[in-house]
Amino acid sequence: MLKIYKTENGGKLVKLKRFRISSHSWFDLINPTAKEIEQVSSMLKVDADILRNSLDADERSRVELDEGIFSVIVSLPLLDEDGNFDTLPCGLVFTAFNFLTICSRDNRILSSFNKNTAKTFDTRERTKFMLSILYKITQFYLRYLAIINRKTEHIEETLKRTTSNEELFQLMEIQKSLVYFTTSLRDNQLVLDKILRMTKSPATSKILAFTEDDIDLLEDVIVENKQAIEMVDMHRTILEGMMDGFASIINNNVNLVMKFLAAITIILSIPTMLGSFWGMNVPVPFAGMIHGFWIVIGISMVATLLVIICFRKKGMF
Repeated sequence: MLKIYKTENGGKLVKLKRFRISSHSWFDLINPTAKEIEQVSSMLKVDADILRNSLDADERSRVELDEGIFSVIVSLPLLDEDGNFDTLPCGLVFTAFNFLTICSRDNRILSSFNKNTAKTFDTRERTKFMLSILYKITQFYLRYLAIINRKTEHIEETLKRTTSNEELFQLMEIQKSLVYFTTSLRDNQLVLDKILRMTKSPATSKILAFTEDDIDLLEDVIVENKQAIEMVDMHRTILEGMMDGFASIINNNVNLVMKFLAAITIILSIPTMLGSFWGMNVPVPFAGMIHGFWIVIGISMVATLLVIICFRKKGMF
């Protein structure tokens, strides 16, 4: 889906029906068709492969400057309807007059730049607009990490009461999400550092004009991204320790159950063994006595009680 926006005087964001090459417009491509890619490629004179690369789920973050086209691929954090976290490549492309974003899926980050928030960005200030998107990306990483932290604490409280497979599977899913976040944030950090170095490049200044305020904003984005990396590492360390701890608890519970069952088996085998001895078809003690049966029962009960006391002292129960 292709949408074209432009900020007009007064900070109003207008959706354009017709494209003018000098209008400093924002091209928003979400899950575009092949026809839309070719159409935008033709209008903006951008290689279609640059656009297609941004739709590849396995594409790594990077920065490219080639033939007057400045392109950035970064990873966005995603939160789906099932509460699972993932990452998504997003392309930011600059031509001589326009700015383009392209993603394979709709997301909350780009959707947050709309008519209601038009006062916070300007499509005519393309450099600042790009940095605003990058800043929003780091904010969403931090926001989702806070959600992950609360979710982990809830699962931990649940596991203290009962160790069920469902909660353990949720922890495994969170652990996988943190791996995605770690990889994406580190790749994004390399991109941000490279953009900071390119701010002083004459080749870059022909397309993007970085002001002192823009550089300050870029440095703020770098700081926020580093903070997100540190938080992800901390959460991963905590989660790995938690998983190891619960694995030890599960193994200990299994050992306790097996020890209890072994003790019960031994205790029940005592009256069975005595009953087997006195059930043999040979002369046995108390066979001719009237109360012989009760004597054997009494011996079994005493022997069983002694074993129970012994196991109790050894902590078998």
